[in-house]
Parts: sequence; structure tokens; C-alpha cells
Amino acid sequence: MLCLLGLAAYLGIMSSITMPSADADELLTTGEVARLLGVSRQHVVNLTERGDLPFETTGTHRRVRRSDVDHLRYSTQRLSADQRRSLYLAYAIAGKLVQDPTLLDVARQNLARMRERHTRGRPAQWLREWQELLDGPLDALLAALTSPSQRSRELRQNSPFAGVLTDAERMAALRAAR
Repeated sequence: MLCLLGLAAYLGIMSSITMPSADADELLTTGEVARLLGVSRQHVVNLTERGDLPFETTGTHRRVRRSDVDHLRYSTQRLSADQRRSLYLAYAIAGKLVQDPTLLDVARQNLARMRERHTRGRPAQWLREWQELLDGPLDALLAALTSPSQRSRELRQNSPFAGVLTDAERMAALRAAR
């Protein structure tokens, strides 16, 4: 329970901070947006024409900011049961990290082992991102860990925080997610 109080205090303080993303201003083609949303390119064009998805033009081509795609995507996409459980576990982990930042050492050790096994591909990319977050400010790490965004959902699937929660804390978080 103390972890959740720590997290609540943290979230109260951090409510005005948005999750940083190096790619938020990246301009995407309508084809790239279609792949991200799982729709046809024409549907993306229709979204831009209706004003549901802001765009810019480069010559005669439409370009959409990744942040606008993310906003559309996550405002309409509900969490699956697994994603909800993962998010609640992340809340509990964040609460413990706020109380005891030395627990980051557990994640760093886990991450080192994970990076030895996954040297290529998508998992390696997520692990590099975790490394950057662990090496950066705690606020950015906590924001990424507890965000409902797709980026954070993917990060949590490759989480280096095994062993941070006790079994009782883990079970309490999973019960709360129901």
C-alpha cells in the first residue's frame, strides 16, 4: 500500500509532465500512418480530409506528425486485459522506485543480462531504449513506465524490472487491475 501512496504522490506532482518522445515531431507518409493504425492508406487520407488527423503538405504529399497519429491511436484504443495488468504492475514498480531509487540497480543488472541475449532486432531496440531511460532522469523513466501509450506498452513487454516487486506486491497490483 505504501508503494501506491508513493506513486499517487508522484503522479500528483507529475500530472503536468508529458512523456518525452524523440520521434513525436517525425513526419510520416500516409502509407506509414496506415501501417501504424492498421488501416488502408485511403482511410488515412479520409481522416485528414475530415479533419480528424492534422497533416502538413510536402509538395503535393500529405505528411502526418507521429504525435498526432499517437493521439488518434491511443484515444480510441482500449487496453487489453494483459496490457492493463502490465500497466498496474508498472504503477506498483514506479511507486517503489519513487521511494527507493536504488532499486534501479536491479533493473540495470537485468537489462545487462537481457542485452547479452538480444543483440539484434526489435527486442534489442526496446532494450536500448530502456538503457537510455535508466541512464536518464527518473522523471522520464517513470513517465515512460506508466504511460498508456503504445510506445510504453511495447517497452513494458520488454521490462527489466523483474525482482523489484515482492510476490505480495505483484499479486496486489494484479488484483487491482481486475
